[in-house]
Amino acid sequence: QVQLVESGGGLVRAGGSLRLSCAASGRTFDKYAVGWFRQAPGKEREFVAAITWSGMGANYANSVKDRFTILRFNDKNMAFLQMNNLKPEDTAVYLCAVRRGVGAVKFPAAYDYWGQGTQVTVSS
Repeated sequence: QVQLVESGGGLVRAGGSLRLSCAASGRTFDKYAVGWFRQAPGKEREFVAAITWSGMGANYANSVKDRFTILRFNDKNMAFLQMNNLKPEDTAVYLCAVRRGVGAVKFPAAYDYWGQGTQVTVSS
């Protein structure tokens, strides 16, 4: 069992930045790949970014590439999503998830544990 708690969301103007944090507890964090997803009202859960268990590989949605960066620090059981040049269409609840295995995959069904999410609102 892994427990995940996200933080760092908030209200920001377009063009601004936020850093989301994902704190993990429970089983050994460094055996899991980490993913960030987001869900806006009335929309399906959407892949944002993922990182391998080692941190050596990452995968991004086209819509956030070159604006968002996913990071992890296994010694601190933490993962982060640095979000720059935010746009109103980035508004959503952002969720952290982990999966057993090494791949930084895009599919929500591949993830085993989820946090509750943190709200990000970007005003125009």
